[in-house]
Amino acid sequence: MRIRGLIYLGILVMGTACKNDDIQVLPSSEWPALMEIPTGFPEVPEPSDNAFTKERWELGKRLFFDKRFSSDQSISCASCHKQSIAFSDDVAKSIGVENRTGFRNAPSLANVAYHPYYTREGGIQSLEQQIAVPIQEHDEFNNNIVELAALLQADPDLNQRALNAYGRPFDPYVLTRALACFERSLISGFSPYDLYINNIDQEAISDVALRGMDLFFSDDLACSSCHSGFNFTNYAFENNGLYLTYADSGRYRLTFDTLDIARFKVPSLRNIALTAPYMHDGSIVSLEDVIDHYATGGFNHKHKSNLMQGFELNNSDRQALQAFLESLTDDTFITNPIFAEP
Repeated sequence: MRIRGLIYLGILVMGTACKNDDIQVLPSSEWPALMEIPTGFPEVPEPSDNAFTKERWELGKRLFFDKRFSSDQSISCASCHKQSIAFSDDVAKSIGVENRTGFRNAPSLANVAYHPYYTREGGIQSLEQQIAVPIQEHDEFNNNIVELAALLQADPDLNQRALNAYGRPFDPYVLTRALACFERSLISGFSPYDLYINNIDQEAISDVALRGMDLFFSDDLACSSCHSGFNFTNYAFENNGLYLTYADSGRYRLTFDTLDIARFKVPSLRNIALTAPYMHDGSIVSLEDVIDHYATGGFNHKHKSNLMQGFELNNSDRQALQAFLESLTDDTFITNPIFAEP
């Protein structure tokens, strides 16, 4: 269902002091309202038992920033998903409890509400289910969801918020659903590209970026064959020739089908200029290097996509393609105070 500014209907003067428990009201002229659906985006899908409400969202936001999620209380969800870089991380693999290095590069949470499945092998069917993965993961929170819920239930404020939001004491059900409710609100679709393509502002992107857009959607480069649709991904599982031999077996970890070895879910390109380093293992450090990789066609892994044929671009065209990718950066998303730590 469409929820436009359910919480943020009024206007307050920015800088007005307020308590943490208060609802901050933002000028709609500066930032999109909570759950505002960008032009060209579908409605946000949500399960029948976890429809959006103000109380659920506020509880989920508090949990997102709560370091008690980790067994040593050192990190929170926000530690590896930073708003300033589109709720991704800036290292190849994030650091978990006791300084342990994670298994894969942390993806952006922008528009996760629209994903049909989660993790790079696609084994999780809902945001609610996905919440449990980092909690139990040895190199992330390394925690027990039942014990964690009991700890947080002992917090009078969180327990009361659970009762208000879900009509039950704080428990694993509340934990997973409140966090999922918050994450569904991380909608990004107000980039210069969006302003241009939806005829909102024809001056939003440069002539160079427009030339790059033509290259991106051309048959010669075929970028949009995988990075398609409003979210710039078809959510398919592909191999892009990153290696001849992979330490990470990709989708095979889920299916045990040898045809899935070294295939990974195609990521969204929204805010891509902010989310370096790239690839499932964070092994490519810049957009320039990403373009170089695709231009070469990659290594000839036996499962490499047939679309990975390589291409030739002169320096001017490379700069244009990169300028287009940079036009997918949504500054309102990464600066919106709605999502700031409470």
